Amino acid sequence: MYGRFAICACTAVLLGLSTAVCADRGAELYKKNLCHTCHGEDGAHPITDDYPVIAGQPPKYLVRQMKDIRDGRRNNGLSENMRAVVANVPNEEFELIANWLASRW
Repeated sequence: MYGRFAICACTAVLLGLSTAVCADRGAELYKKNLCHTCHGEDGAHPITDDYPVIAGQPPKYLVRQMKDIRDGRRNNGLSENMRAVVANVPNEEFELIANWLASRW
């Protein structure tokens, strides 16, 4: 858990945010970008078995997956459906969302 906190803290410092604001912003962006519509309110309870559980995954992994889907490097499974959702999400928002999701498990 300390590692996840440290990652969020580092992201917060880089973006000029407090750690609490970092977590709140990640949760807010998760909702704003409609992640919850498929992956569930907390990322741990997807709406069907077709969508992965993303809560508790390492932030670096989550960011890489989101970028790969957005940038067209990943097109397996349901990633084509997700591409439109993440098409305009900047990397900084991916970082905040990923850090929040990592803390959910």
